Amino acid sequence: MPKFEDCLQRLEKIVQELEKGEIPLEKSLTLFEEGMQLSAVCRKELEEAEGKVEILLKHNGKLQAEPFEPLSTGKASGKK
Repeated sequence: MPKFEDCLQRLEKIVQELEKGEIPLEKSLTLFEEGMQLSAVCRKELEEAEGKVEILLKHNGKLQAEPFEPLSTGKASGKK
């Protein structure tokens, strides 16, 4: 799985390409689809990181790691 930073950097390049409007429709659709997949990966990683931070904060500032259960894909896909 690509790193968050790599996904974000690729997503920024895709947005720049699409904003130029100089590429054929078929390539635009392909880039858009890739961008949506990258966006989903980034969103999932951010949600997991947020959950880990919440777990750490619940221990009155004591840095005590606990296992984190990510949201099921059914619940996550309903968010926008």
